[in-house]
Amino acid sequence: MDAQELQNIIAAGENDRVEFKRCGNQPEKDLFESICAFANTFGGSILLGVEDNGGLRGIAADSVLPISRNILNVLNNPNAFDMPIAVEFEHIEVGGRQILKVDVPNSPQMHSYKGKVFERRGDADIVVRGSAPLAELCIRKQSIFTEQRIFEHVTFDDLREDLIDNARRMALAKRKDHPWAHLSNEQLVESAGLYGKDFMTGKIGYNLAAIVLLGKDAVIRSLCPTYKTDALVRLSDTERYDDRLTATTNLVDAYQDLAAFGRKHLLDRFLMEGDFAVSARDVIVRELLVNCLIHREFTSPFPAKIIIDAEGIRTENASRASFEGPLEPNAFSPLPKNPLIASFFSHIGLAEELGSGTRELFKNSRLYTGRDPELEEGLVFRAFVPTAPLSSSAEKLPAAQPPETAEKALDDAALALELAARSEGVRTSDLVDAGISRRTAQRIMRDLVEQGVLFAHGNGPSRIYRRESQSSTTSKNGSTAKNSRR
Repeated sequence: MDAQELQNIIAAGENDRVEFKRCGNQPEKDLFESICAFANTFGGSILLGVEDNGGLRGIAADSVLPISRNILNVLNNPNAFDMPIAVEFEHIEVGGRQILKVDVPNSPQMHSYKGKVFERRGDADIVVRGSAPLAELCIRKQSIFTEQRIFEHVTFDDLREDLIDNARRMALAKRKDHPWAHLSNEQLVESAGLYGKDFMTGKIGYNLAAIVLLGKDAVIRSLCPTYKTDALVRLSDTERYDDRLTATTNLVDAYQDLAAFGRKHLLDRFLMEGDFAVSARDVIVRELLVNCLIHREFTSPFPAKIIIDAEGIRTENASRASFEGPLEPNAFSPLPKNPLIASFFSHIGLAEELGSGTRELFKNSRLYTGRDPELEEGLVFRAFVPTAPLSSSAEKLPAAQPPETAEKALDDAALALELAARSEGVRTSDLVDAGISRRTAQRIMRDLVEQGVLFAHGNGPSRIYRRESQSSTTSKNGSTAKNSRR
């Protein structure tokens, strides 16, 4: 890495993958807390010799090698770390100052430092406390799918045969020659991978996927007590809710109930795609629900949520993520969270091939409102689809807003532009500090970027927005270069 690349990283600020540390003649305790956190989460880089605000403090040139050796000694000291953590060092000189970059990979093991387990949340290192959070961390570190956990004492009588019959009918409606047509109910369950043998433990029986897909409610409550999906509508009563549905039943019935709830509270706009009328609303509801129901971590105590409010529809669910950050339709590699459950939903026509749902969500969100959804992967997967369409006005405000709401939106956008006029630009957190909700602040910044008024620099919580004139810099030979836009 050269000096310019390092300066670009520093300019983006601290986030879930980057940490700045001052460093004297020897590393401090908080350095090892960060190393532990990065190894337990998604990996990252620590820049020694950089202030929290991005200022270059540097470290003494003759201290670079002793500091590196000190770090390695601590990482391999059983009194400090329960298991050693492998790191890589890179020494970079910036403006005559020495910076030591420590790269920490995502470890397949769970690590602790001085008896405490740390994980990375945003730009902070958090101590993981309590049996449930520790269990979640262990699950994320395992190379197994928890949907495949075998329950030896579950029998066929603990499943609902009416659901199996219904699944067969749905599969045949999608494909008339579906192989499930000539299978008995028990054979169908086995062919779907819901009954089998764990070749590591030798256990034989029905797995967790079978229970949440086809189990009786009492069995689901007993073996998966934290599983539920809470759907709320907050339009008039924003403090509590106008309507609510809590689904704790099997995934197939839960999908049907939640889909009806979503369709009830979202406008079905008349839209044309080519020569055909389409319901973008139904596709949006389907894709959000499918993701929330089948790509979640069922052993987590974090309840899945679906919230419909004046801004749009959002979902949250626990996830076994391999990275943290936003998802884009053409720049991500889909990874199955629960392949057996996903395959079952595909058989019965409620889901398509892996990855196609994200593309469908972007396509239909643009068709529905002219705006993109926001998808963020992490320990909790979050999705948001705006339901207010962009107007044709210069400020692109939601068309159906009352005058006082539109005036407030204009004031908020004006504030963002005023703050961006400062030399350092504006962050979303600046609008939050000014009393604007985080979701509204994110929408304002996104709309201003779409209009070409502001330009985004960096990633994560430290992303900064500047006017176009501020994003231009003059090179030494007099030419002008623009920073990358997002």
